[in-house]
Amino acid sequence: MSDSSNSLMKQRFRGYMPVVVDVETAGFNAKTDALLEIAAVLLDFDDNGLLKPVDSVHYHVQPFEGANIEQAAIDFNGIDPHCPLRGAVEEGEALRELFKPIRKAQKAAGCQRSVLVGHNSNFDHGFVMAAAERANLKRNPFHPFVSFDTTSLAAMTLGQTVLIKACQAAGIEFDSKQAHSALYDTERTAELYCWMINRWKELGGWPPESRQDKS
Repeated sequence: MSDSSNSLMKQRFRGYMPVVVDVETAGFNAKTDALLEIAAVLLDFDDNGLLKPVDSVHYHVQPFEGANIEQAAIDFNGIDPHCPLRGAVEEGEALRELFKPIRKAQKAAGCQRSVLVGHNSNFDHGFVMAAAERANLKRNPFHPFVSFDTTSLAAMTLGQTVLIKACQAAGIEFDSKQAHSALYDTERTAELYCWMINRWKELGGWPPESRQDKS
């Protein structure tokens, strides 16, 4: 990460570093339902001041002891939680390894906290926080309640709220056959988020014009 991108990341997001995250789960309740898969994409600015995906991290996750597994959720995402070929790891280990590169990038960017970016970010944020609490992880880089929701941003910028439709409207390729894989959805969400941030810049929305009180 260059000094220029370091400075820009701090300035652009008020000292926060956005990290795109997607989870696949065995239900909707973050406190009781199993986390099955998690992926994160790190972002950085290029030499032209445009935000780009730069790295990704991905883990299949073992259901925590006593976790609820809703059959409807399994039917939807197609994950067999108990398949040994998944190579799943315990959720505490998955989050510890996921957090390491995020904290490193956050420090390099000079940011005070990372902020989870997600499509319906409240859902992903809730599962990450609940899993971190179960594993008693003290060095969680994510802000405890702030998140950036690409659903709302896409509704504003593209008139779409569904991920595949928002990506298509932005000219981003999306293979529906790969949807509901945490890594694939995270990578497409990262592309969409970067597209919206960069488009706002191209339209003159960033940096804001300095306005003087003329009264």
